[in-house]
Amino acid sequence: QVQLQESGPGLVKPSQTLSLTCTVSGGSITTSYYGWSWIRQPPGKGLEWMGVIADDANTYYSPSLKSRTSISRDTPKNQFSLQLSSVTPEDTAVYYCVRNNIVPIRYDYWGQGTQVTVSS
Repeated sequence: QVQLQESGPGLVKPSQTLSLTCTVSGGSITTSYYGWSWIRQPPGKGLEWMGVIADDANTYYSPSLKSRTSISRDTPKNQFSLQLSSVTPEDTAVYYCVRNNIVPIRYDYWGQGTQVTVSS
């Protein structure tokens, strides 16, 4: 029932900010006991959790990315967004927005993913 759809530019220049939006249907991003995460997968590598915005709008980030990562939400549009600043080619990846249960952590609905390439 819950569907997530990523959107945003597929190509970003180095040093710029990567911005993606996730549109959620079939459920509210304010529903209790769910978080809304961004996860990425660089080519040839595993999944990397980036951060989450919880049902109360609190945010939590991977320590390795928190200095340049921001997750926000727009509740009237039922959307949440990702901003990753100062990107390099190492940020090239497929980016997913994902719903997760909170305690225990369980990822139950995923967007289809969107390819973002960082290149000049």
